[in-house]
Amino acid sequence: MSAARPTRPGPVVCVGETMAALAPAPAAPLDTADLLRLDIAGAESNVAMYLADHGVPARWVSALGDDPFGRRVRERVAAFGVDVAGVRTDPTRPTGLLIKDPGPDGTRVLYYRRGSAASALTPELLHGEAVRGAGLVHLTGITPALSASCRALVEEALSPGRPYPVSFDVNHRPALWRDGSAAEVLLSLAGRADIVFVGLDEAQALWGDCLTDAAAVRELLPGPGTLVVKDGSRAATAFVGPTPYTVPALAVDVVEPVGAGDAFAAGFLAASRQSDDPVRALRLGHLTAASALRVTADHGPLPPPARMKELLAADDATWSAGGAAGG
Repeated sequence: MSAARPTRPGPVVCVGETMAALAPAPAAPLDTADLLRLDIAGAESNVAMYLADHGVPARWVSALGDDPFGRRVRERVAAFGVDVAGVRTDPTRPTGLLIKDPGPDGTRVLYYRRGSAASALTPELLHGEAVRGAGLVHLTGITPALSASCRALVEEALSPGRPYPVSFDVNHRPALWRDGSAAEVLLSLAGRADIVFVGLDEAQALWGDCLTDAAAVRELLPGPGTLVVKDGSRAATAFVGPTPYTVPALAVDVVEPVGAGDAFAAGFLAASRQSDDPVRALRLGHLTAASALRVTADHGPLPPPARMKELLAADDATWSAGGAAGG
């Protein structure tokens, strides 16, 4: 199990690609849509934006193309109060692009990110000023799937001698893993992080149906000091060392699930900066995820502060009963 790392002053530094995103407006299958709405999409910048919403200093570090999409991404992330000074402009590679294709069985995502500016990130990024001052570095399993240099970046960020704690969201995107190495690589990376987020269904898809519950995932991943296993709309369990804490999810009328996992991670990390209470961290994770679930974009408005304060302090029965009105 990872040794506890002292809390460091400094922002949470989120490293990874953010793309321009196109989606039919109103939501409809692409082959029937007349108009596409332009937005942005990126797991790590989503976390940074929600952290900023919670008042946590957040920095997003990446690369963008010298193009209108890149300028749109930079301006949008910065507008939420995220420090983007560590985002490099690449004069030769484009900003990545994704297109959402809503359908009756869910939303399919089409990626146009091969050869993008962020896919050329290297471990050198970790030695820059933007990362050196990190209180925590947040990474996801998307980055090592983008290129060999991006995988090397994540490997180095998780090296034993790192000066900062690392949180790692497994965030498996099957379409990005063309070489069949996802299960092995993501298990190895997650096992070296200090805080890990993974969905139960995600763990089953990667590492086998034998992982029937959160405890089984903990047996597979004993290394992280904190492991958070999300069980969809039912609950989330945080293992702090060997001790599990489980909090049921809020009842939410889901508009679109994309971005909810990033929001949960941000809420959990934000609460963890403020106290050592894992139940409070899980609750703030659920409250933040609900904000993403209620909108078509990856980022939605948080509940009113008074409502969040009320639910965070509620007893278990009030939490469960109040969930449907959580926003």
